[in-house]
Amino acid sequence: MNIFVLMKRTFDTEEKISISGGKINEDGAEFIINPYDEYAIEEAIQVRDAQGGEVTVITVGSEEAEKQLRTALAMGADKAVLINTEDDLEYSDQFTTAKILAEYLKDKDADLIIGGNVAIDGGSGQVGPRVAELLNIPYVTTITNLEINGSTVTVVRDVEGDSEVIETSLPLLVTAQQGLNEPRYPSLPGIMKAKKKPLDELELDDLDLEEDDVEAKTKTIEIYLPAQKQAGKVLEGELADQVKELVSLLHNEAKVV
Repeated sequence: MNIFVLMKRTFDTEEKISISGGKINEDGAEFIINPYDEYAIEEAIQVRDAQGGEVTVITVGSEEAEKQLRTALAMGADKAVLINTEDDLEYSDQFTTAKILAEYLKDKDADLIIGGNVAIDGGSGQVGPRVAELLNIPYVTTITNLEINGSTVTVVRDVEGDSEVIETSLPLLVTAQQGLNEPRYPSLPGIMKAKKKPLDELELDDLDLEEDDVEAKTKTIEIYLPAQKQAGKVLEGELADQVKELVSLLHNEAKVV
């Protein structure tokens, strides 16, 4: 089975993030594999082990993403591909990323493509479905279970607190939701093996794409941190007095009533 994983390098939201010049200050940021993509990588490895085949992890970005690709290889992926756009694109969005990925995948005869449900730095959840539309293959998002029997695939997807069971067929693109599996940690032997596994680097020219072909359809106007929350206020006294004080605060301070 020919399996591809769409991976993104993201900053770690568990770490402190600072803004400089209207952009996230990358000098002090810690970068990781997008957590939802870790579920995708793990699922791809499990499918390969059960069905046979090969797992290739792809990312679009800068050379710095090689570290995260090597981590995916250490987890157990077979190959990695970096489509380096650092020198070609001043700005990219979900359209750009999907267009590049689809152009790479169009002649790869992929049986299964797996991506994360969303990227924690953007949260749009658009790239996976856009790639499937460009490749003209079916897709199912936010999956929590995947079973493959020949060319028939049964998936369970999360639908806001409930589950939906869908039967479809290969080739297929799915996006992984939390709960699909438990991603493994790279082992020391896996890390050593990852150094020898193939990691190919491509550019837009290698895909016969021009900058105009992948020009972003959106533009970020401003990036800013959320306003600092003020300390809460505890109301005391009799219940009737608390109600009066609450109404007064909502009217005079919060100005919502």
